Amino acid sequence: MSKWKKFDIAIIGGDKRTACMAPVFLEKGYRVIACGVSKTPENANIHQTQELREAVENAAVLVFGIPFEKEGHIFFQEPMPPVSLAELQRLLRRHQEIFGGVIPESFRQHCEEREIGCFDFMKDEALTIFNAIATAEGAVLEALLHKDTSLHHSECLVLGYGRCGRVLAQKLKGLDARVTVCSRSLKELASAEAMGLSTLLLPRLKQEISSFEYVFNTIPALVLTRDCLKNFPAKGLIIDIASNQGGVDYEAAESLGIPARHCPGLPGKYAGASSARRLAQYVTDKIS
Repeated sequence: MSKWKKFDIAIIGGDKRTACMAPVFLEKGYRVIACGVSKTPENANIHQTQELREAVENAAVLVFGIPFEKEGHIFFQEPMPPVSLAELQRLLRRHQEIFGGVIPESFRQHCEEREIGCFDFMKDEALTIFNAIATAEGAVLEALLHKDTSLHHSECLVLGYGRCGRVLAQKLKGLDARVTVCSRSLKELASAEAMGLSTLLLPRLKQEISSFEYVFNTIPALVLTRDCLKNFPAKGLIIDIASNQGGVDYEAAESLGIPARHCPGLPGKYAGASSARRLAQYVTDKIS
């Protein structure tokens, strides 16, 4: 890191995870500036600014949120004027280092061409596993908060069996729910069956969805269509933790009176402090 910079690390945007990283960096002896980051009791003494230019020009290391951007603009959970990625690119300088989650490939290539370090939290296997754990715990909590029945002995369907789906299915099984995994992949279904879970091929979803009380979707594609939702019981609940726009026809769900919640960013909502320590350690390991 450049010692001539006024600050060592600039934290820019994001959610509770980035807010909670600020005091962790401070504990480690780094000088920190925060831009568009919510204040917490622990980071009240950290220098705050609403000016992106001030943050970028005065720190060698720039830490952004997860996701890094939404629709071509830096992701801010706090109210901030929109900042495009093009505007950020104009402010960057050679040898700066950038950290964030789900960084677009075009932006990463731009950084590489200008000799700017670019590190994606979601490219690190250990971080993605921890993120899946926090996401699964958050999904369980969302289900308990928005339905007045217990998960114990309930019929739960998990759509998808990637990192989040695998962890979530095991968490639900640990609560003695009756868990079925639904996927198009025979390999994923074989893995789920090996873990003692029931399985369902995705093409059978429309015919079988009426059997479930809770549906947890992890597939980032439209799988819960209007035709499928017509068969879902009105007493049920859908928790959609898939990225981007999720996997539910929300207009159809509303018209059919089906409670469906899109819940992105659950680690930031419910496990901000734990996630922050993991993310901050990743950053300090890279820059030290």
